[in-house]
Amino acid sequence: MISFESDYTTGAHPKVLERICAANMENLEGYGGDRYCESARDKIRAACGCPQADVYFLVGGTQTNAVVISSMLRPYEGVIAAQTGHVSIHEAGAIEYTGHKVLELPHTDGKIVPQELEKYLEGFYSDRNHEHMVFPGMVYISHPTEYGTLYTRAELKQLHRICSAYEIPLYMDGARLGCGLMSREADLTLPEIARLCDVFYIGGTKMGALCGEAVVFPQNNAPKHFLTLMKRQGALLAKGRLLGIQFDALFTDGLYEKIGRHAVDMAERLKEIIKDAGIEFYLESPTNQQFVILEDDLLEKLKERVAVSFWEKYDETHTVVRFAASWSTTQEDLDELRKILQTIRKS
Repeated sequence: MISFESDYTTGAHPKVLERICAANMENLEGYGGDRYCESARDKIRAACGCPQADVYFLVGGTQTNAVVISSMLRPYEGVIAAQTGHVSIHEAGAIEYTGHKVLELPHTDGKIVPQELEKYLEGFYSDRNHEHMVFPGMVYISHPTEYGTLYTRAELKQLHRICSAYEIPLYMDGARLGCGLMSREADLTLPEIARLCDVFYIGGTKMGALCGEAVVFPQNNAPKHFLTLMKRQGALLAKGRLLGIQFDALFTDGLYEKIGRHAVDMAERLKEIIKDAGIEFYLESPTNQQFVILEDDLLEKLKERVAVSFWEKYDETHTVVRFAASWSTTQEDLDELRKILQTIRKS
């Protein structure tokens, strides 16, 4: 069995694991106050071009989204997200559990279109009854999106302009940010993201870490007592060293970029295998996730030898599935997949 199910089904990148083991017997301050966390913060600030940034390490993506969003919204506000956004569909109502509504907008390939956002905000404030409604208090995007697609520099500038005009923060979920930055179609850099977003996070869990995400408030603009809010919602590790060591490793010698580039390169080769097998794409993304349409009987045969992710039903006899490449995907995995697809296509 080979796996293209997700980019977090293997453990940590060997260099990350090596650093964890090397520091294992050290006695270190807890809750992110150790020297590894501080070193990782400094490296992230340098990579973002923001020496003044507040950087916090949280345990996972859902916890990060819940803490960041709930800490930055007033009690009567909600967060705008695409219908396909992670906070909208794959977080089990975590945002609503904090007392804030997710305000969904239509999407285009997983993205919020700036014109749609502006139209929504104009419509909200032109409604004479808006004082009786959930106020739009933040915009949530992910880069890459749930469909592996990317925002362009022009799109992010437009979103930034709109959010600034309405005085609401723009928040970027960067669970797979390394793949977005290293995509062959990327035109956004980390310093540009730091300049155009009020808050974003750099994903670790899906980018070679055992677990963890690094939240960046670029302008020293973290909500007051953010560490306390993290702990209150169960997102603060006593052994914060675990997260700091991993991000210190990921931001040493360009490892984060290398992991992203490898995953994207493997996905590009994966595309060719899919095309050669005559399989139709549902969405051909420029990052590490590829979405294809499979006949259900073909999918059943494939699942006997290859792990993939169910995404959605396409019609009564076809299913959309996701193939994901990661830091641990090898050329041998791809060669084996090619053989398997050739075999089941002939059967």
